[in-house]
This record gives sequence, structure tokens and C-alpha cells, in this order.
Amino acid sequence: MASIFKAYDIRGIYGKELTNEVAYKIGRAFVTLVGCRKVVVARDIRPHSEPLFEALARGVCEQGADVIDIGYGSTPMSYFANGTLGADGSIMITASHNPAPWNGFKLCRAGAEPISGDTGIMEIERMVLEESYAPPAATPGSITQYDIEPEYARHVAAHAKLQRPIHVAIDFANGMGIWENKALKGTITYDGLFSDPDGSFPNHEANPLNLETLRDLQQMVREGDYAFGVAYDGDADRAGFVDERGEAIAMDLTTALIAQDVLATEKGAIFYDLRSSWVVKEVIQAAGGTPMMSRVGHAFIKAQMREHNALFAGELSGHYYFKDNFTAESSAMAILALANIVSRSDRPLSELVAPLKKYFQSGEINSEVKGDPQAILAQLKARYSKGDGRLFELDGVSVEFDSWWFNVRCSNTEPLVRLNLEAKTEALMVEKRDEILAVIRA
Repeated sequence: MASIFKAYDIRGIYGKELTNEVAYKIGRAFVTLVGCRKVVVARDIRPHSEPLFEALARGVCEQGADVIDIGYGSTPMSYFANGTLGADGSIMITASHNPAPWNGFKLCRAGAEPISGDTGIMEIERMVLEESYAPPAATPGSITQYDIEPEYARHVAAHAKLQRPIHVAIDFANGMGIWENKALKGTITYDGLFSDPDGSFPNHEANPLNLETLRDLQQMVREGDYAFGVAYDGDADRAGFVDERGEAIAMDLTTALIAQDVLATEKGAIFYDLRSSWVVKEVIQAAGGTPMMSRVGHAFIKAQMREHNALFAGELSGHYYFKDNFTAESSAMAILALANIVSRSDRPLSELVAPLKKYFQSGEINSEVKGDPQAILAQLKARYSKGDGRLFELDGVSVEFDSWWFNVRCSNTEPLVRLNLEAKTEALMVEKRDEILAVIRA
């Protein structure tokens, strides 16, 4: 059972590691941990999300807390409901992009503040294993249904600044993007792909990070007349984009584009994750914003955004965080921001992206290591922080030079070391990539 308690959420195969009985215990432990009186609960379309909801809600109510059941919805909608309805916490029942047999829970305190391994998930695990939650309440809580869709749609639509109609292609992957996308009604128009809800995900994995899953969307865009294409992940807290030619847009470059739209209305801090291209920082500065580098992982990014009152943050995995959505993801707001940018220009999206492709990136390269990953980081730190290398250790080891930079960090769950590197020329990128990989894999 312990394996289902992860760094950022709770996730496992339904009926094996994750059962209805475990969900009931998690509900009791959640209320004990948070001390909540009112909990928003949403769920994805997987067939086992409904029995998991019933068991979870039974545990929550037994501890005396009320459940606000918003039914089927996206993870961004659950965050919005948490903050808007003044809840003490929220639970999203989903396994995100994982295959159909999986399910899980994304947990938040009030204001959509995430609960991570460091801030409560491991304590919930302990309570579940030991059955050491608080005693049942004398008066159990109740379950009420609430339709958050109209409010979320008004919230998203308030950010529309379209100067001409925008028509897009959207791959829903049969997942929760079908619900998330309802918030865009009346702002942009679209044609949908795989738009029937189906928690078995019969057409392809709901994961835009896997470029193989974009092929149907790319073909659709190339055969039609669209400003761009969008691919949602399973719970719609991530989105990938292709331009009007069907070419995939790197997610750090999408961060740069969305930052321009956010900063057109208000100036302030914008976070980008430390794997992002130099060009992201440059675009934010040119638009009058304050660029700030973040660690990888939504719990870290949201904490840094709150600390610095940041307006927006983008992560290389396709998460886009908005201060106006309680410092949480909103794929609908990200889509609308990109539509705003395109509508203001007489050039297609591909031409807006082209100037951002000024550096050469390795992409994230994973290496399995047999020894101590921390020893590899120490070796890289000692070797590359000398001379004109600027060292920082926000997440792993990063060293920046005038013409190239790299970040190497360890996986939290596997014996992997991850390399990201960028250079001003392709030849230098290849040279330094191979040089550092030789150190990692020696």
C-alpha cells in the first residue's frame, strides 16, 4: 500500500494497491490532517472514480466534514471550486495521464494549496497504515452537489482579449478536457477530436508530453484551417500545443508566449522552471515582467509564486499556473492566452514562435545510474563550477556559462539522473551534452 503515496499525489492501480477501503481511510486521514469542515471533491471519468468517491466521501463525512460534490470535472475546476467556495480543502479523484487501470487523489488545503509528500501525504500514509486518525465525529458531515461550471466559465472568459475570431483544433483524448473546455464557450470556436468521455482512453494515452500522442491532432490541423491545435492530458491540468502547420511547440516557448499575454495587462513576477530556454527569461524581461526561476514540481512552483506574488508560471511538462486561478493550473486560461496573442497579430503562430527558437536544446535526457546519484552531482559541481561557470543549486546542480548552461538533477523515485542543456550553437550543444553524459555514465 505504501507505494501509492507519492511525492505530489496518491496514485495506484484500482482494486490492487488502491481499493475502496483505502479510499475510505484516506478520507478519514485527510480530515484529521487538515482539520477541515468543508471539502470540495471532483472526479475524472474513469469507471472506478465513482466508487472511490463514495468510499472517500464516507470517510470524510464520518470525521464530521461536509463534502461539496462538484461531480465530473477537470483538476483546474477543482482548484477553482476550492478557492471560490471557501472550502478548507479539496480532493480531485484522478490518475492524470496514467493508463485506465490507475486512479488516485490530488489533495489541497484551503485556497488550492497543494499537499505534497513533504507537507502531508506521508502523514496521511502513516495514519492510513496505523489507522491512527481522529475518532469519528458525534455528528457526521453531509454531501451536497454543486455545479461549478458556470462560475468557472465566467472566470475564464473574463480573460478574453480577442481582437479577431480564433478557431482551433482540440484533442480531448476522451478525458477531462471535455469539461475544462466548456469554459471556452463563447470565446473561441473549435473542432474536437476524441470528444466522447471514455475513462478507458481507447484512442491514445492522454499525455501531450508523449509526442506520439499528437499525431492525430497534427494531421487534423494540417488538413484544416486552424489557428493552432491543443492536446489535453487526462485530467486537463496540462496542455500541449501545435502551431497552424501542425508542428509541436516546445512547452517552455509556450510559457514565453503566455507570459506576454499576462504581462500585457499587468506587470509583475513570472516564474519559469529551470529547464527552460534562456529565451523565456529574455521574453519576460522584454515584456516588462520580472523573470524568476523555479524548481521542478507543482508544489514548489506554487509555493514560490505565493511567496513572490507572481502572476504566472510555466513548467516544461505543460503545467501553466495563474495567480488568477488561486495560483494553480488552468489549461483553459492557457489556451485563451495563446488565442489572445494570435488574435493581436497579423502573423500565424508559427511565425510568432520562430524568433524564440534561437538556442539549441538537448531535451531532457535520463540516465540510469548504478552508484550514488548524489556523487555524480558532486563531481559535476566540482568540475564545472570553476572559472567562469555560475553555479546554483535550486534543484540539483546548474551551471551557467556565457554560451551554454546545464542542469543535472536526480529523480525522486527512480535511480535516474536527468540532464537538460542548452547552447548558442548546435555544435556546442552536442559537444557539451556528450561531455556531461560521459561523466554521468562513467
